[in-house]
Amino acid sequence: MSNTWKGLAGLAMCVSLAACNSDSDNDDVTPAPPAEPQQALLLNIAHVNDSHSQLEPFSGFEVQLAGEATQLELGGYSRVTAAFAELEQSLPNLLKLHAGDAITGTLYYTFYKGEADADMMNTVCFDAFALGNHEFDDSDAGLKTFLDYLSAGSCDTPVLAANVKPQVGTPLAPAAVDDYIKPYVVKEIEGVQVGIVGLDIAGKTTNSSRPLDTTVFEDEVAAAQAAIDTLQGEGIEHIVLLTHQGYENDQAMAAQLTGVDVIVGGDSHSLLGDFTELGLSSSGAYPTQARNADGELVCIGQAWEYSKAIGVMNVQFDTAGMVESCAGQASLLIGDTFQQSVDGSFVAVSEARRAELLSAAEAIDGLWVIQPDQEAEAILSGYKGEIDERKQEVIGQANESFCLVRVPGESTNRSAGVAGCESANTLARGSDAAQLVAEAFLDASLRADFSLQNAGGVRIPLAAGDITFDTASTMLPFTNVLVELDITGAEVVAALEDAVANHLEEGGSTGSQPYAAGLRWDLDMSAARGSRFSNVEVRSDAGLWEPIDLSVTYVLVTNDFIGEGRDGYTTLGEVTEDGRSTNTYLLYTQSLVDYLQRQGNVSRPARSEYSHQSVTTAGGVLLTD
Repeated sequence: MSNTWKGLAGLAMCVSLAACNSDSDNDDVTPAPPAEPQQALLLNIAHVNDSHSQLEPFSGFEVQLAGEATQLELGGYSRVTAAFAELEQSLPNLLKLHAGDAITGTLYYTFYKGEADADMMNTVCFDAFALGNHEFDDSDAGLKTFLDYLSAGSCDTPVLAANVKPQVGTPLAPAAVDDYIKPYVVKEIEGVQVGIVGLDIAGKTTNSSRPLDTTVFEDEVAAAQAAIDTLQGEGIEHIVLLTHQGYENDQAMAAQLTGVDVIVGGDSHSLLGDFTELGLSSSGAYPTQARNADGELVCIGQAWEYSKAIGVMNVQFDTAGMVESCAGQASLLIGDTFQQSVDGSFVAVSEARRAELLSAAEAIDGLWVIQPDQEAEAILSGYKGEIDERKQEVIGQANESFCLVRVPGESTNRSAGVAGCESANTLARGSDAAQLVAEAFLDASLRADFSLQNAGGVRIPLAAGDITFDTASTMLPFTNVLVELDITGAEVVAALEDAVANHLEEGGSTGSQPYAAGLRWDLDMSAARGSRFSNVEVRSDAGLWEPIDLSVTYVLVTNDFIGEGRDGYTTLGEVTEDGRSTNTYLLYTQSLVDYLQRQGNVSRPARSEYSHQSVTTAGGVLLTD
């Protein structure tokens, strides 16, 4: 545990016990008076989000340590378990929260449909779990399966989403609307009742996942305020929102609500805090401090992604139940072995150097050196055996890293720790990984003139070196198939405009950002909708780039998810509804596997082949490269 956590633990314990001095065991000391019904409270909140079935650690994660590029082991759910256990021993008044998207993303979900995730979550025993959009990827029935696994353990974790209302008689509400999903839960801490309200992002879940049409997703702000009002009507003044709607939405929501004190969130995979010493970028301060509609302090936190990190927030309430102050830290959970470069290759450091690096790591507040919990490791090992052999099958070689980006110019580097991707989020070309996937789709189709892939459908970067089946299935973890659309040039441009407007104007996911093969453009996100895309060109059979003809009908291959109009791709949905869609029945993950096996070795495309040629950000910054 870092020095920061030790200091916070001591402070928290002193506040909790009202006195810390050497005479505390003296029988002559006058006992403290009984607590008033409403008392000052220090609340400690430990939280994770967007674990996405990422149960194993990341090896070879690269950071700057002691002034040098250093590779280490990052995360893994067993470290998450160990961190929560250590915090329970060191911090009083602790809430343990998970802000959604626990499932989908690796073979652990593909093979076990949430059982492995539930078993690992039950090694922590969360005080609350908020539903995320990806909880609905296998519809309500798939979510029910996961929640049944979760409830089969001894933890009885409350599952929260105040704005999600399944229809009675459907899988999530066999007898009553709240059979599986509660709007909130109340925890009593030092005699004070604390309300925890769950929220799931409405538009993104209905458009980007597969809930039943009968499951209602209410407006997040309205549902939050209604739940807060109900809790305050019961005399509960300490309110924590456990949300899955993204960092920016959390900040915007705070300003619209009365009575909210803390927002612990997920969905945007935001790393918060100062990690510049490690060579990592972040999206904001941890905790981020905002103001609610009454002008009162609201503390906002998020803890990155994929079981890599844990956030710990310390919130001091006054006797009126309002936030007086908040502090804390999000920390990366790491192992105690290190590799550094020798003659261009990373190798294990000497024992003396390891001791130096370990000391340096332990002095950095954003790093937490911690060993995996052994009981959790034993549970995970029972699942690993079945899938290890196929996971390790090599299907190709990456000659260089393929970096992961959603929107060019975004604040958080989603490829942090991957060599060659240090500035990937600042470059105009955007996502090498999405570009690779688009090339694979185009290769798989016998009819298509060009392909299209949404950025959010590609889940991880691709490091240089061996590409395994596990790599491909983790990059493309969902169950989509490829569809071919007969679409006019005008509809193609409209679909591109739809995709960007979805996240710039309509509150949708940045995952809608388009990437393509055989199709390229200039993009100005500071321009008005309808004029953001210019110089849209199509690659001919001869390999020449020609302006798209708005009146010509082309064949576009894409995944069926956006082909159905999801993730904001309204125009593609209209093309499908018009009967101009052909299902190839090619699994999109298998299409990538087939492409990699055929290519053997893959390198980034020539810069001229990238879909994003020129990009101006929404703030008017022209990106290069």
